[in-house]
Amino acid sequence: MKTILTILFVLFIGLFAQAQDAKVEVKVAAQIESVVLVPSTIEATLNSSETKVARLYMDRNYKVKKALSFYTKANKTKLA
Repeated sequence: MKTILTILFVLFIGLFAQAQDAKVEVKVAAQIESVVLVPSTIEATLNSSETKVARLYMDRNYKVKKALSFYTKANKTKLA
């Protein structure tokens, strides 16, 4: 009985929503702007003497997990 009432309620709401007049048209004024392209200068230095170190972690939350994995005295096992 509950399922039949639920199905009828859903159908009633769906038909009621379709019966609404949604013929409101909104006109948008188009605005034209000019764009000026500026040529960019890219300087690439090959064979530079700088050495940079890049670190690659398997997990993106590595630093967060490492910071949250601290140990306290309560974490230690106790002998009875």
